[in-house]
Amino acid sequence: MRSLSIAATGMLAQQMNVEVISNNIANMNTSGYKRQRAEFNDLLYQDMRRVGANSSEEGTIVPSGIQLGLGVKPAAIYRINEQGSIQMTDNPLDMAMNGKGMFMVEMPNGETGYTRAGSFQLSPDGDLVTPDGYPVQPGITIPVDAVGVTVNANGEVWVDLDGQVDPQLVGQIEVARFPNEAGLQALGDNLFAETRASGQATVGVPGQAGFGSVLQGAVESSNVDMVKEITNMVAAQRAYEMNSKVISTSDEMMRNVSQMR
Repeated sequence: MRSLSIAATGMLAQQMNVEVISNNIANMNTSGYKRQRAEFNDLLYQDMRRVGANSSEEGTIVPSGIQLGLGVKPAAIYRINEQGSIQMTDNPLDMAMNGKGMFMVEMPNGETGYTRAGSFQLSPDGDLVTPDGYPVQPGITIPVDAVGVTVNANGEVWVDLDGQVDPQLVGQIEVARFPNEAGLQALGDNLFAETRASGQATVGVPGQAGFGSVLQGAVESSNVDMVKEITNMVAAQRAYEMNSKVISTSDEMMRNVSQMR
């Protein structure tokens, strides 16, 4: 019976759906996290009676035919890159992107990683780094004798030095954007890598046309909506139960056939 295998594909699809939802809920407090959504496609169809075939010698055409679907399959797990809410932290090294753009960091293998999580810290040498110690690109070093750090909306980093009245410019934050941010490869640790699907990065300065601005002393929260996620999980659970009910019904039908005398 086709219904057994069809329902099995439905159960596997809803299992993946719940896994995606659970990952969203687990990262509800992860800075810069973008929620994901599972998308599915129907499987191949078996033509029992082909659409448009001749139904008589006079040339009459079958208007709809008989096509039996064989189930469902995962198509993609799509990342929704809408802006998350801004949470003020009052930490001068925290930076949030308000609009398009991703911070660039140098990973240990020398490649460039991209992130929306702007929870930066200082290395022992005074370099601006991520919590894992990856330096921000282009490199920015805060002098040891700095008594204050200011980052304006355009990403310019100014420091107040002890004994000096005028602030000193020590670096410029640059950000990158992509034609298809959903095509970035997630590396974990809030980092993404460029792929052929994402397109090449366009690097610019915050505040320029097409780029968002930097907000100092704040971080971008996750864009996970808990109410929507719980609602989606309930719907996925009900869909899983209905597919399991199909298997139970098919099993009962087969048992009745096997007991016929």
